[in-house]
Amino acid sequence: MTVSIRPLQRSDEAEWRRLWRAYLAFYETDLPEAIYMTYFERLLGDDPQDFHGLIAEVDGSPCGLTHYIFHRHGWRIENTCYLQDLYADPEVRGHGVGRALIEAVYAAADEAGAPSVYWLTQDFNAEARRLYDRIGEVTPFIKYARPS
Repeated sequence: MTVSIRPLQRSDEAEWRRLWRAYLAFYETDLPEAIYMTYFERLLGDDPQDFHGLIAEVDGSPCGLTHYIFHRHGWRIENTCYLQDLYADPEVRGHGVGRALIEAVYAAADEAGAPSVYWLTQDFNAEARRLYDRIGEVTPFIKYARPS
């Protein structure tokens, strides 16, 4: 199985929606149409501080995605990179798609001069965490959020 990674394109919208819906379903989330439209436009925008999107393909068929954003950090001069979303279709998991997507984000961060890349996942996401433990390092930070 040969995995290729490329930037998201406008012609990917239908497959991007399929992949992102599946990602959100894993987290038991459904969003209004306005969010899909806005996010897709941001992913294709030319603002370097906005989101970026990558598509993974196997045999020319989209099978995974990642979204990432560069932002300032109070403890360093360089930007840092937040890998916000990462998804691979179930049938391609364990075949290098997730690793290839993360490594593509690492490469984009290197190219942008952002030495740090970080991401979050649910503690119950055991399958993904097996990959993350090999390609990243777990930190001691615990996330808190403003109550709804």
